[in-house]
Amino acid sequence: MKKITVGIMAAVLSFTFIPTETQAASAKTEIATTTDAARAQVLLNRVEEIRVMNKTNLSPAEKKELRKELRSIREQLKDISGGVYISAGALIVILILLIILT
Repeated sequence: MKKITVGIMAAVLSFTFIPTETQAASAKTEIATTTDAARAQVLLNRVEEIRVMNKTNLSPAEKKELRKELRSIREQLKDISGGVYISAGALIVILILLIILT
């Protein structure tokens, strides 16, 4: 009897904590994605400008500044893109589980 009540209580609690998405949150993420896309396009345009630039007549200090700028642009693009990264250990565990379960 005690196990049944604990199970019912766990089921009820799990249904009370289900997250729901509101309209305001979806509008906010939509705005964020459009601004991120615009920012990424600006950064990519700057990279293309640097790539097309004639670097032979630049001083070493100017070349160093361009390298620093390109590194910072690369970091910003990584932050914008987000992405899902899976470590090698996690990948091996997933493969082993797939092999065992099939």
